[in-house]
Amino acid sequence: MSIDSPDFTIDLRKLRLLREVERRGTVAAAALALHLTPSAVSQQVAGLARELGVPLLEKQGRGVRLTGHARVLLGHGLAIEAQLERARSDLAAFQDGSVGEVRVATLPTAVAAVVGPAMVQLRRERPGLQVLSRDKNPQAALRALDAGEADIAITVDHPGGPRPDDPRYARVDLITDVLDAVLPEDHPLAEESEIDLARLAHEEWISGNPDDACSVIAENACTAAGFLPDVRHWTIEYDALAALVSAGAGVGLIPRLAQPLRFANVRTVPVATSPARQVYAVTRAGRSADAPTSVVLNKLKTVAAARHDATIGSWG
Repeated sequence: MSIDSPDFTIDLRKLRLLREVERRGTVAAAALALHLTPSAVSQQVAGLARELGVPLLEKQGRGVRLTGHARVLLGHGLAIEAQLERARSDLAAFQDGSVGEVRVATLPTAVAAVVGPAMVQLRRERPGLQVLSRDKNPQAALRALDAGEADIAITVDHPGGPRPDDPRYARVDLITDVLDAVLPEDHPLAEESEIDLARLAHEEWISGNPDDACSVIAENACTAAGFLPDVRHWTIEYDALAALVSAGAGVGLIPRLAQPLRFANVRTVPVATSPARQVYAVTRAGRSADAPTSVVLNKLKTVAAARHDATIGSWG
């Protein structure tokens, strides 16, 4: 190997021997300080010179002195050792969750509820820990987790989703997100404090995709109330659903995490049966042992537990 080799590297242990020779002025003095034989020190320094293909020591009277090559090398050695110390410190900080990067795939409605507040607290408490958030629907959040593209998924129970006791995951329930009826402001039931869904049996309905968790919950709630909703409009956005209600196109159910709505001429009314979706955080089994992931997961739990709609439990 030489300084022109693509495999160029430096043995830091030999570099430390060279620095000790510089400090002590002789190989013998360096050997004494390091509890080695002079022969061992000479061989190590000579080996480093051969590996690099440059002279490192030259005779000066009864002692030795460093060559220009050696002084250049030691200058970089100090920077390398300083960087190694920073690496050592960062590794220790990673082990206690003080530094690192945690990727969260999350429902958009969970950002304001738990992810954002958790990030605020973590920036204050652990500024070296970075949380990266990306909006995903329930199915996509779990796919990102399975593919290793996310460390935590915040999602809801949905058709085809994993059971709470699925051994592939460690799960923590966060929020029970109740769905309210959303009605035009001039609807006869808009000022009620609570309504039975059966009273909306003859309305036209607005819903999400058939496999969407809220759509399934809404249909099940309507079925339990004795009717199948007459769905005329389908949308994947809660704002779009509210816009259609605002336009008089029908009624629907919207989770409270998606509220308040930005349309002044609609009203949300609690439903007597309180249909709800369960918002939960999940990691791959064993991943919660990773310190940064564990810190973020615990902060999400803490933020959720402070809410009135908290539901904290765990499996896995």
